[in-house]
Amino acid sequence: MENKSSSNFLKNIVNEDLKSGKVDHIITRFPPEPNGYLHIGHAKSIILNFELADEFKGKTHLRFDDTNPAKEDTEYVESIKEDVSWLGYEWDELFFASDYFEEMYNRAVLLIKKGKAYACDSTAEEIRQMRGTLTEAGQGSPSRDRTVEENLELFERMRKGEFKDGEKVLRAKIDMASPNINMRDPVLYRIAHATHHNTGDTWCIYPMYDYAHPLEDAIEGVTHSICTLEFEDHRPLYDWVIRECEMEKVPHQYEFARLNITNTVMSKRKLKQLVDDKVVDGWDDPRMPTISGLRRKGYTAEAIRTFAREIGVAKADSVVDSKMLEHFIREDLKLKAPRTMAVLEPLKVVITNYPEDQVEMLEAEINPENLEMGTRQIPFSREIYIEQDDFAENPPAKYHRLFPGNEVRLKNAYFIKCNDIVKDETGKVIELRCTYDPETKSGSGFTGRKVKGTIHWVDASQAVPAEFRLYEPLILDEDEEDGTSFMDHINPNSLEIVYGYVEPNIQEAKPQEKFQFFRHGYFNVDPLHSTQGHLVFNRIVSLKSSFELPKL
Repeated sequence: MENKSSSNFLKNIVNEDLKSGKVDHIITRFPPEPNGYLHIGHAKSIILNFELADEFKGKTHLRFDDTNPAKEDTEYVESIKEDVSWLGYEWDELFFASDYFEEMYNRAVLLIKKGKAYACDSTAEEIRQMRGTLTEAGQGSPSRDRTVEENLELFERMRKGEFKDGEKVLRAKIDMASPNINMRDPVLYRIAHATHHNTGDTWCIYPMYDYAHPLEDAIEGVTHSICTLEFEDHRPLYDWVIRECEMEKVPHQYEFARLNITNTVMSKRKLKQLVDDKVVDGWDDPRMPTISGLRRKGYTAEAIRTFAREIGVAKADSVVDSKMLEHFIREDLKLKAPRTMAVLEPLKVVITNYPEDQVEMLEAEINPENLEMGTRQIPFSREIYIEQDDFAENPPAKYHRLFPGNEVRLKNAYFIKCNDIVKDETGKVIELRCTYDPETKSGSGFTGRKVKGTIHWVDASQAVPAEFRLYEPLILDEDEEDGTSFMDHINPNSLEIVYGYVEPNIQEAKPQEKFQFFRHGYFNVDPLHSTQGHLVFNRIVSLKSSFELPKL
């Protein structure tokens, strides 16, 4: 795969480390917790880690940080594997943190023997209260001065399951007066009588993330442990664990700014709440910023990779306009997606001077921007469907579509003129009566007169019924400073479902096939709801935007 990413501070670090001989090879890792589906922020991390290693001919591990059995599931493990592969990357090694539980335990025993860890009886709330504040030092636990022998015995009993959840923890013994709160005797192990997806009921004590993560990196020989900025204050603890556990290999942690996008929730916990509360139709709902949701909506791996490369890697947090991601899917699909016509809210048109039993085949380019895709045949007959909003009985100024007495061009077909309208008992327009000019056929070279409007249509005799799902952002930009939660900012109009017709040339369209519908945008055949004889299209993105790609 071509690596198009530009230079950044992480590349500079790796380059200098290799040149100086600090390392003779590079190993990165993507270490997700299997407690939910990956989102677009994870995609940035995946692309960064894999492409950084690839550029310097190194390796990347896929490692599951599965240290919390209460929240983890094999469903998440499999979805993560699928997402990484779909994005176009192959991991060199596949690991689980749970593979190292025995070694982690032994390293904790080493810490106890060195007087660097102790079994603590305090509850989680008591530990939180004793931790202190940014301006006040913490207070030592009453358990802090236990003897090494007592701590070893209690830790072994914790492992044997002699205590209940929360009854005891193992804490590092560092510095309760440290200006970095993370160094104030953090918890290393907690008790959790829960079945683990990988180790079953072998363990009832589990390492905390801040203890397990550096050990995993060291065991695997990771050279550059890349994480997001919120872990910057955890780096001293990361280094302490590596040093005090006397690990042979010494990885180094580097932080970069996480991805933030407008109108988008970038929290796995919040996304899970949307799923659990049935605000959305599962993790892969096309309104979700999950990789599976974007894939189902119709985004391509190529577009996501280009987006991640273009936003770059920085040390300072920022917010990316969601329209930037839309820009890259348009760019990716404009030369790939076949053009066709779809009518989403149909209005019937009868062309009164067209022969009743005649069906004419018209030729049109499949993609005017990629002529190598060839042409398609479009049926045309006496009755067609147009969009309801392409007709106005009383048109506003500068309205160039169809209205009584006006003439427009049918895309790839003829000029038609509206002569009469038919209304139902409520006064709603349900049918138009028009005439066509046979001399104005597209491609005929007709120059007799011009019209200002061109509208799309589908032939009524062969039109294929279809369902169209139109999406808007799920979250209206949230501001929780006013005491509201993100759930108070759910967009009630995030999904609109309409029923219309498509050209017959795509009636056999397969799930995940993508098309550009004239004037409506790019659409993807939904892989979940589409069935034989019932096409469902998700709108990926509209055709145009005022967004301009920023100069990075």
